[in-house]
Amino acid sequence: MRTNVLQVREKIEKAARASGRNPNDITLIAVSKTRAIADIQRAIDCGILDFGENKVQELQQKVPELPNVNWHMIGSLQTNKVKYIVDKISLLHSLDRLSLAKEVDKRAKQKNIIVKSLIQVNVSGELSKHGLNPTEVLDFCDIISDYSNIKVLGLMTIAPQTNNPSEVREVFRALRELRDSLFNKVPKSISLKDLSMGMSGDYEQAIMEGATYVRVGTKIFGDRIYKER
Repeated sequence: MRTNVLQVREKIEKAARASGRNPNDITLIAVSKTRAIADIQRAIDCGILDFGENKVQELQQKVPELPNVNWHMIGSLQTNKVKYIVDKISLLHSLDRLSLAKEVDKRAKQKNIIVKSLIQVNVSGELSKHGLNPTEVLDFCDIISDYSNIKVLGLMTIAPQTNNPSEVREVFRALRELRDSLFNKVPKSISLKDLSMGMSGDYEQAIMEGATYVRVGTKIFGDRIYKER
């Protein structure tokens, strides 16, 4: 695994340098869904401190075992499960609807915490993907700016599964351009500094288009032995 991590970090640095960026501005999130605690510990031993999970139940099980890392919720979050993880995550990547924002704010108030979040945007327009339509983001920001226990830090998207690299990069570019177009229009309490985009197959392209968080799973842990249920 150490070789895998070194290779990913080298590619992150190369992509950052090629686009005139500082590699230190990019956070590597190891996508640890379905991975055993022992495998995650090996990644920690390789210097990774940020891990991404898709399922609430799995996240709940792992946090007590590994409390000293940064846990990211990167999957779609059901409103009725917010209460189980709202105080356990460093960053919510999938804030994608008003009902979820209301519940996150409500539960965060109860625990007297601020939940750092990213707004998920369905840039590609695929029906299978969650996220706001790009045209909805500004109004969404205006509404949730009144939610005092949510701190929006930026945007997130998932690229389509395709063998066409230019199509993938265009999605990442579109998210960055959306961010740039909204930067001075959103309320002052909203930050759009961060962009979470790019996974194992396309994180280098995402970095070239401005990603500050990349979510890498198989390139770190290897192929899964069994499929996610």
